[in-house]
Amino acid sequence: MDLHDIPYLSIAQLGELIKSKEISSLEATEAYLERISQIDGVLNSYITVTYDEARQSAKQADKSIADGHYHGPLHGIPVAVKDQFFTKGVRTTAGSNLLWEFIPEEDAVVVTKLKDAGAVLLGKLNLSEFALGESFSHPGGTPRNPWNLNRNPGISSSGSAAATSAFLCASALAEDTGGSTRIPAAWCGLAGLRPTWGRVSRRGVIPVCWSMDTVGPVARTVEDCAIMFQAIAGHDPEDPYSWETPVPDYRQGLSGGISKLRIGILREKVALGGLEPETLEAVNAAIDQLRLSGAIVKEVSIPSVECAGVASKCITDMDGAYLHHERLKTRAQEYDHNSRVRLITGILTPAQSYMKAQKLRAMVRIDILQALHGVDVLILPTSPGPAPKIPEKAGIISQEDAQSRISGVRNFTGAFNLAGLPALSLPCGFTSENLPLSIQVAGRPMEEELLLRLGHTYQQTTNWHLRRPPEPVS
Repeated sequence: MDLHDIPYLSIAQLGELIKSKEISSLEATEAYLERISQIDGVLNSYITVTYDEARQSAKQADKSIADGHYHGPLHGIPVAVKDQFFTKGVRTTAGSNLLWEFIPEEDAVVVTKLKDAGAVLLGKLNLSEFALGESFSHPGGTPRNPWNLNRNPGISSSGSAAATSAFLCASALAEDTGGSTRIPAAWCGLAGLRPTWGRVSRRGVIPVCWSMDTVGPVARTVEDCAIMFQAIAGHDPEDPYSWETPVPDYRQGLSGGISKLRIGILREKVALGGLEPETLEAVNAAIDQLRLSGAIVKEVSIPSVECAGVASKCITDMDGAYLHHERLKTRAQEYDHNSRVRLITGILTPAQSYMKAQKLRAMVRIDILQALHGVDVLILPTSPGPAPKIPEKAGIISQEDAQSRISGVRNFTGAFNLAGLPALSLPCGFTSENLPLSIQVAGRPMEEELLLRLGHTYQQTTNWHLRRPPEPVS
């Protein structure tokens, strides 16, 4: 195999070749590092590339295989993580000038788990400042969407999606508070999993909102998502919000199909969702495909999800303000303009609004769980349309922009963060301008295995996930 073709392999494919010694981990790592050096100057998906550390890890992975110690399907696979996760000895900036030289003394638990699974860390990925999701300025350069360089790759895990979509890593870890794994995955044509709150340890992850933050993978296939998720899921006794529920074999659980699976089309986000026409057409086609695979589909209504975007933003803004209030007293001007406005808004928001948002949150959770008594999963778009253009200036520029800041695409993703439930985004088509479109499936607590099986079944009968973005040109 030509080494330049290695980055185009899935984790599942590359893992088998590394296991059989047909390709070495070092060869795979060099192929990715070369590609990063060639095109990431255009995409700005990485903040830090760990060239020396990656090569050393790859050599160790090859040595372990030679010595008969194989750690599983991630052994020797080059991956990357959002620069929100602690990495021992490697700077962790959270996409902010305020932490530009911060070097942790330990790895985040999820990073440790990836390393224990044999993965090779290529580096740290770009993001909205402090993962707040609305930054205008990026100290590491403005991240761009591989499908169209003038389009947004998603917020806040922009680099995680851009790098994975552009074949600059085999997969990446992201973090999702209001949609920050699923939205970038949607806009970049990837699968993105937001796990159940508490399924994955958050120790060593710079927080956004303690009650909604979750860590999950973005990948080019659902099978690769399952492999990555297998490595990071599980109880952490030092994370008080970590569940002790046993972890199933997610990859093995992909088989079996979806015959008789009950899927509920969320009426408020499909028929009444105000979708762009191409999105609605793609979503309906995806639903038809799932019917052909044996699923039983019916419409369900959950009116309270219309409040989810506003409630999610209120809670996140106020929690963020609490986390940053000391730094804001003395270093407010060092924040990005949009981040600063958002945090100050959180400070000025009255406690009554926070209490109302929490009441709405409880109602949304109860209503979704009630709906999931009658169906096994819910289906809806991840976003009302494709990736928008990258803003040309900071601040609110129109009434539409103001409305988008208040709820926007979070209206399609935030309900599951409020409810603490798992959700998976999947590519389901493209616009006439060749921009990815996406569906989202959500389920009951700890039922990621079911969502992954549905997603894998869908990808066995479609080829949207196999399309490649154009090669970036500066």
